[in-house]
Amino acid sequence: MSAALTAVLAVGLAVLFAFIYAASQGDRVRIGLERLARQTAWSFGWTLPGTPDLADLEGRLSAKGLKLGAPVLVRVFKREFALEVWLRDEGRYRHFATYPICRWSGRLGPKLREGDRQSPEGFYLVGKRSLNPQSRWHRSFNLGFPNVYDRAHGRTGSFLMVHGGCSSIGCYAITNAAVDEVWRLVTAALNGGQMRFQVQAFPFRMTEANLARYEGDPRLPFWRQLKQGHDLFEAAKLPPRVRVCRGKYAFEPSNSAPEGERPILRSCRTEARSR
Repeated sequence: MSAALTAVLAVGLAVLFAFIYAASQGDRVRIGLERLARQTAWSFGWTLPGTPDLADLEGRLSAKGLKLGAPVLVRVFKREFALEVWLRDEGRYRHFATYPICRWSGRLGPKLREGDRQSPEGFYLVGKRSLNPQSRWHRSFNLGFPNVYDRAHGRTGSFLMVHGGCSSIGCYAITNAAVDEVWRLVTAALNGGQMRFQVQAFPFRMTEANLARYEGDPRLPFWRQLKQGHDLFEAAKLPPRVRVCRGKYAFEPSNSAPEGERPILRSCRTEARSR
């Protein structure tokens, strides 16, 4: 057996035993071991498990009846290390692809201040000016942290992005190959007329079972706010309209997709629904 194959098998066994151990541990241990496994795969040049066929974007779009240039929506789930891209089709959004996140930094919970190494959670809007094709991390788009909600709570930080590679100080790194595909989708959408797209960043899949695990956690009220917006999108497949009222997220269902792409305002006025 070659030395290289022996090394690969050793790494594989180590990762397997690490995950067996992590299954009985809390979030911090599980997330740490997941990061180690993904960093190891990245270091060896392996494709991360769950990566779609990046060589066949056109074929995958065609198979789902979707088109390059359709408006996009992005969702992030930290604990699952997953970034979803949804594309609009006949007025509603349909799930197109899920990309494994190679690395995000910090723990579950929102970013609070510059230097805390936390990756943001919340609702953000990204337009053309937030795109950086010459990023030091291959390509990137800035989430726009702090948004209106973050500023209302005195949160600070800058340059929080989705980018390539597998390193993070508050960002979401999805590897160079994956960010190239996401880049094609978002730039085609923005060049095709979408003014901005919504990014919804969550700590985990927003089920009641997951939230119940954190009963008594001081972060739970914030996460329940995010769940309201999450559930509106799940029900209608339209990005919800987002406001910030008295320091809390306030969500309303949209009548059309562009309504959910309006700038987030600090307002307690409920907009009149058009009939």
